[in-house]
Amino acid sequence: MTRPSMIAALALLALTGCSQGDGGSTTETPATPEQAVSAPPPPPSAPVAAAAPEKAALLAALPAPWNEADLDNGRRVFARCRSCHTITEGGPNMTGPNLHGVFGRQAGAAPGFNYSAAVKEAGFAWDGERLDDWLENPRTFLAGTKMAFAGIPDPTDRRDVIAFLKVETGYTPPARP
Repeated sequence: MTRPSMIAALALLALTGCSQGDGGSTTETPATPEQAVSAPPPPPSAPVAAAAPEKAALLAALPAPWNEADLDNGRRVFARCRSCHTITEGGPNMTGPNLHGVFGRQAGAAPGFNYSAAVKEAGFAWDGERLDDWLENPRTFLAGTKMAFAGIPDPTDRRDVIAFLKVETGYTPPARP
C-alpha cells in the first residue's frame, strides 16, 4: 500500500469511528487499514430491543409514557444531540455536559461542566417530565441558558429520546410495590 493510500485509509478509519457510537455499542477495530476500507458498514438501524433483551426489559419497567417508547426512534432523535452531548459512563463533557446519570441529578451539577448561572440556580433535579419540558424549547423553559438547541417539537420524539436516555444512561426505575 502506498503512503497516500495508507493515510487515506487511516483517515477513513478515524472518520468512521467518529460517526459510530450509540452510547452502548462497541465496534471492533480492524487489524489493518485494508480491513477498515473493505469492512462492510454496520446496519443502518438495527432494532435496539432485538440486539439487547436487557434494554427491552428496562424499557418495559419504565413508568408510562416512556415504557411504550420506540428506542430506535429515540436513538435517531438523539443523533441531533450527539454533537454536544455524550451519554457513556465517564464520557467527556463537550459543548454540553455528559448525560450519563442525568436522571435524579441536580440541574447544573454534572462534574467539570461550566453551566450558565440560569442552570446552576435552577433548583431542581432532572426527571422525565422536566426533561420533556426542557427539550420542547430549552430557551423558553429556562431563560438565560447557554443551550442554543431549538428543541424537539414532536411529543412522540421527546418521549422516545427520553426513554432512550433512561435506558442508555444508567437510570434505574423505582421499585414497583
